[in-house]
Amino acid sequence: MPPRRRKRLDSSAFNLPVDHLRQGASIDRSAARVRQILIAEGRSPLVTIQIAAERACILGGTDEAIALLKACVEDWAGGAVVVSSLYDGERVEAGETVMTVSGPYERFAHLEPLLLGILARRTRVSTNARAFVETARPKLVMAFPARHDHWVLQPGDAVAAQIGGALTISADAPATLPAGRAPPPHSVPPLALVPHALIAVYGGDTVAAARAFAAHESNDVQVVVPLDYDNDAVRTALDVAQALEARLWGVQLATSENLVDASIIPAMGGFPPTGVNPHLVWNVRNALDAEGLGDVRILASSGMTLDRIRAFEEEGVPIDAYGIGAALLAGRTGFTSTLIEMDAPLRVRVGSERRPNARLERVR
Repeated sequence: MPPRRRKRLDSSAFNLPVDHLRQGASIDRSAARVRQILIAEGRSPLVTIQIAAERACILGGTDEAIALLKACVEDWAGGAVVVSSLYDGERVEAGETVMTVSGPYERFAHLEPLLLGILARRTRVSTNARAFVETARPKLVMAFPARHDHWVLQPGDAVAAQIGGALTISADAPATLPAGRAPPPHSVPPLALVPHALIAVYGGDTVAAARAFAAHESNDVQVVVPLDYDNDAVRTALDVAQALEARLWGVQLATSENLVDASIIPAMGGFPPTGVNPHLVWNVRNALDAEGLGDVRILASSGMTLDRIRAFEEEGVPIDAYGIGAALLAGRTGFTSTLIEMDAPLRVRVGSERRPNARLERVR
């Protein structure tokens, strides 16, 4: 039996500004000039460009890159331009070819930088998310990137975070990932996080804000409530757990790294007391358990790094999930494009070479 062909996200999922792009907006000026010169000179070379990863990574952005080509290549349906690609979520080695695009060069020369940028951005998020998921396993990892970057980038970043295996509850992905495209999802209900802004609107009353929030969510949605508004995590945890009961999935510890929670002050002296630390987690866990609220989960966020998660796990700190934000966007991931074939004599750029990849699959 032939292997089941995987599915790609439909192009409409990305809500690309097609008219904006077709008019040349957001197109790199130098790349646009290549296309203009080819058209002005009446040249239409048949070429193949090869896109390769600069570093080992978890690939993201291929579906979005393909959607861009489908939207912006003239007469895409005619089949003159042919794309072969790996799939989002695949592990890629440094130098490995992830995509090839073949056809009349003036059809897509202006799109090369956009393709590389899409792949770089989404792959960075996917790779970072996977690193956190593998470090925290079997604990959940939840992505909260919204306040760390431009809003336009959020939907695609949500997809990329899911590709890496993280849950996204503060930014909606444009579509559900097809089965088999990402690590198996954790068995959790739909979740929603109570915003600090709503707590402020309710006069700083976390319980009142959480009740109102839950009342305006569908019954199948469970709520996650932050405990740091009053900087008294134990008291707030008990109050919201008793008030929301079954609607509460868990509580979020997000104490600022510049503050010491009220429950920590009596024990200060032998450990770093600020932010989300092991003693704070234990204080909240023990208080909940003592009141028979052991099913309330603890989400730890605020400045989470791979090293901090490793330390928490090695110490056996009772955390059920980790939240990451800025860390999703850290580091550098890049791709290069090389013209490797042409229906005329060609000298490939020095330092580049053709790198066939049997894992590529033609886009249909």
